[in-house]
Amino acid sequence: MLWKDKYELGVPVIDAQHKELFKRVESFLQILRSGDSWDEKVPKINETLEFMKKYVVEHFRDEEEYQRNINYPRYEAHKQIHDSMVNYVQDVSKQYEQSNNNEYLMQQFGGKLLAWLINHVAAEDQLIADYAIKKGMRDNDR
Repeated sequence: MLWKDKYELGVPVIDAQHKELFKRVESFLQILRSGDSWDEKVPKINETLEFMKKYVVEHFRDEEEYQRNINYPRYEAHKQIHDSMVNYVQDVSKQYEQSNNNEYLMQQFGGKLLAWLINHVAAEDQLIADYAIKKGMRDNDR
């Protein structure tokens, strides 16, 4: 599994959502890399896209609420990163529908999604955890 315990922020709802995102992205990549024909993959690809369009919005909302609750000083910059990713997912989804389920587009999307998720959770989101620890808003038990 792509998830590593070091990615945990110590906020149960956020950590659970991150784990679910990692699980879904890993499953998405396995579908893309499988030996099935593209026509066989399309329903699963479509399901993943629909999930991502909804779940990233829900997750980002929860994560941003946590940031506001702890008065995280980089909230606005972090929100912009989230907004940019939501726009990317929506744009790719629209392009995919308009292209009649273009396989190459999904291969690119899978790679970018994985890289973004790892980099974001391992770097940007860790800054939130570090801030919360520094402010005594959670136990330093990582």
